[in-house]
Amino acid sequence: MAIRHLAFLSPGNFPDTDPFDGLEHTLQLFAYGEALGFDSAWVRQRHLERGVSSAATFLAAASQRTLRIGLGTAVVQMGYENPFRLAEDLATVDVLSRGRLHVGLSAGAPPFGALLGERLFDGDAGSIDFSHARVERLRRNLQGDLLGDEETFVESPAGRQRPRLQPYAPGLAQRLWYGGGSLRSAQWAGEQGYHLLIGNINRGEQTDHFFEAQRAQLALFHARWAAHQPPGSLPRVALGRVIVPLDGADASTRARYLAWAATRQARTLAPQGERRTLFARDLVGHSEQILQWLREDPIVPLVQELRLELPYDFAPEEYRQILEDTARRIAPELGWRAGAVQATSAGAGEAWAA
Repeated sequence: MAIRHLAFLSPGNFPDTDPFDGLEHTLQLFAYGEALGFDSAWVRQRHLERGVSSAATFLAAASQRTLRIGLGTAVVQMGYENPFRLAEDLATVDVLSRGRLHVGLSAGAPPFGALLGERLFDGDAGSIDFSHARVERLRRNLQGDLLGDEETFVESPAGRQRPRLQPYAPGLAQRLWYGGGSLRSAQWAGEQGYHLLIGNINRGEQTDHFFEAQRAQLALFHARWAAHQPPGSLPRVALGRVIVPLDGADASTRARYLAWAATRQARTLAPQGERRTLFARDLVGHSEQILQWLREDPIVPLVQELRLELPYDFAPEEYRQILEDTARRIAPELGWRAGAVQATSAGAGEAWAA
């Protein structure tokens, strides 16, 4: 095993009656993860749910609670977004974090578009391009090119200047990831030079077997990257797995973890729905058992970045226990070594643990 980068993905969930509580606990969890040595912390962006609906806003706050850890969003559904305005927000976060932002993206029409109607769309949704081209528009904006010709200027109280997206965040356009899960998404990401996020859900397009489907997607991604990207350029692949160690939990919490996993086991036995969605099993057990499962996972040896996907609606102390057990008992056995932790960051984590 050669895991070099350890990350976690938080749902950022909160009680419906007290969103501050959940969002604040998630910010504290980012600081705690940094203190444990995690290399990056990601948040899901969700809409019309009890979770983070604006990843850029949340990560701007997280940039001021952390110093070293990478900050990511997985994934922003571009169908909900304006590519120019989102680029401004993301660039602002990257500047505030001093270049620590990673942006996971996906294309397609917004799932709740029909429900939202004119609350979201300014006109007929049927005339809007929700394809991969919308993702590319975001990347072009982040590249910071000057707009117009050499005679194009904007006038403001700050003076006369050539227009481009502000602030410009050098390097951010190279830290874009695409959410994989199908052969088409893997192919497009490789051809266009986006890094790849894969997880515990994908489509069974040529097989009923989860690992076979994911291996095929990963192979296609690497093949298309090699064929379309400059020689020597290296793609990054981050693998997500739901990992819930029992070691640091008390007896009642262990029982609850196991009961939760049991409710999700049936979905892993066969493709689900018309899209033939395949689910990987949740890795819930003592660290020795989880390590055995990871060593048997045929995808793990093919990647260097492992992303711990945290379950929804667990308690803050349970998230901390899962992170700590993973960082101390599991990841080192896969080849990972904790990142250098700043003293102030470690202090934040110790204060939160107290």
